Amino acid sequence: MENIEILVATLYCIGIMIGMAFLGMGIGLGNLGSKVAESVGRNPETKSDITHAVMTVLIVLAIFLLILFAFTFLLLFYNPLIV
Repeated sequence: MENIEILVATLYCIGIMIGMAFLGMGIGLGNLGSKVAESVGRNPETKSDITHAVMTVLIVLAIFLLILFAFTFLLLFYNPLIV
């Protein structure tokens, strides 16, 4: 019975981790998009430089999200708390 409680707590924490990650990414990408639109609107000549910088940031965020998913699958299938 103890293993079931540990699995339920693990699933609950995984749901919170993924939800908070997506919430933070959504807010951050919204702020980033608004600042990009503002900067391109003020200085249209720098559009290519700004888009390259934004793509670099998006690639780094995608890599962090993949690492988060790998960590959650690690917790699901190789949980160190279950003996």
